[in-house]
Amino acid sequence: MKKVLLVVSLFFGVISINAQTKEELQAKKAEKQAEADAAQAEANKLQAQIDALPGWRIGAFGTIGGSLSNFNNWYAQGTPNNSSGNIGFTFNAFANLIEDKFFWRNSLTTNLAWVKLDDKDNGTDEDDSFEPTTDVFNLSSLYGRNITKNLAVSGLLEYRTTILNNFNDPGYLDVGIGATWTPIENLIVVIHPLNYNFVFADNDAVFDSSMGAKIVADYTRKIGAIDFKTNFSTFQSYKSSDLSNWTWTNSFSYTLWKMIGVGFDFGLRSNKQEALNYALAQDPATATGFDDVDNDLQSYYTIGLSYKF
Repeated sequence: MKKVLLVVSLFFGVISINAQTKEELQAKKAEKQAEADAAQAEANKLQAQIDALPGWRIGAFGTIGGSLSNFNNWYAQGTPNNSSGNIGFTFNAFANLIEDKFFWRNSLTTNLAWVKLDDKDNGTDEDDSFEPTTDVFNLSSLYGRNITKNLAVSGLLEYRTTILNNFNDPGYLDVGIGATWTPIENLIVVIHPLNYNFVFADNDAVFDSSMGAKIVADYTRKIGAIDFKTNFSTFQSYKSSDLSNWTWTNSFSYTLWKMIGVGFDFGLRSNKQEALNYALAQDPATATGFDDVDNDLQSYYTIGLSYKF
């Protein structure tokens, strides 16, 4: 009986010691975590001070998505023997020179994608290579001289086109002057009432250059492991509303491990000149002018792995 009591006492003693040890370890962990949080907060303050110093700020992030597949004798589907695939990537980069009296902000946005479907049983399936689908290229350069802390006189040069297919057909070059407003950190609002929109295209009957107003709003920020950028750019023609256009692009990247994470990009666009040009290419008899075409909203999105450069 004494032996049983001794064993029971030892058992509960071990449990008590383990419980105390666990509580002590948890307390030490909480103490160290508090120290780490305080150190991280101090590091964030120092980084904010560094970011506020004059000089260059350079950064980039992107998203890569894709898949490949091959089927042989998979009779449950309509094309039992085929190989298919798609691949796409986005790239966002900026190089900004920020000084006390002036700034020079440069940015590049691209979104490119390819897709293929090779039906091995179709002898007329001539092309089994990857064909371009998504094709977005945007390059901008903004220079400004500060009037106040949040307002500057500025000049903007922005070029938009496709590069995989129909390069510079159409291509848009905006050149203008006006003001740039920075109401909060990381938000840039450009308002240029004097802007000329140069349009480069083979079809001169549809695409036309004109004078108008240029408005751009760009917000780029990093919060912890999240990088995101949203950009809205619109041109409002003084000649005709049919020559106006707008584009809204968004990029999100969440870092999971080291420089690798997941990313999501999407964009919207409205451009009546492009809509009419496409309609004329499909059926010239049914689309003779801007009033005969529906300017449907254009859109794209890409989801995949992301890599922070």
